[in-house]
Amino acid sequence: MSEILVLSEEAMTKGKIRVRLDTGLTCILYRSEQRQINAYEGSSLTREQYEILVHEILGKRATKRAMHLLEKMDRTEYKLREKLSEGGYPDEAIEDAIGYVKRYHYLDDERYARNYVFLAQDRKSRKKLSIELYQRGIKKELIDRILEEEYEADEEKQICQLLEKRGFDPKTCSEKERQKLYQFLLRRGFQSSDICKVMRMISLDSDM
Repeated sequence: MSEILVLSEEAMTKGKIRVRLDTGLTCILYRSEQRQINAYEGSSLTREQYEILVHEILGKRATKRAMHLLEKMDRTEYKLREKLSEGGYPDEAIEDAIGYVKRYHYLDDERYARNYVFLAQDRKSRKKLSIELYQRGIKKELIDRILEEEYEADEEKQICQLLEKRGFDPKTCSEKERQKLYQFLLRRGFQSSDICKVMRMISLDSDM
């Protein structure tokens, strides 16, 4: 890596400086940190100084931020990376933070997925859980394995409870209302065959 130019520095409150490098990185440093790596406008950082910046300064800061985020709520690796990236940390610092929290098991996608399934399976379908875990960055192979091992909910019972909660009455429900309920349950991830089966069962029971 050739020397990196410090394009600008901007004084902020409480003795902080916003520094912009020609790599595209913008970061906030304390005056003592700025002096440590000679990060003044127009100067150049050596490779060693840049390593100190991204690992010793920003890497440690990113690790503390990661710990704080995980203390507030459990997260997947994907979502934690996303939050750190939004905070402006460079990739190298994010890797340091992720490596630390994984090494000490503060971050564990398998644990997260198992807890998520355990806590949500009584109110969400298997398909819905799969979609939500995938959106949180869990690998499909891991999702499939954990659902196979952990998912024990009765989806027909869930459908029945949701229909009851929505006030489904087969004797008074119009075809339009029935279709709305059907689409609602499909969006929740339930199988079409299960939805129709439960609706028929409720209709038969109401005729008795």
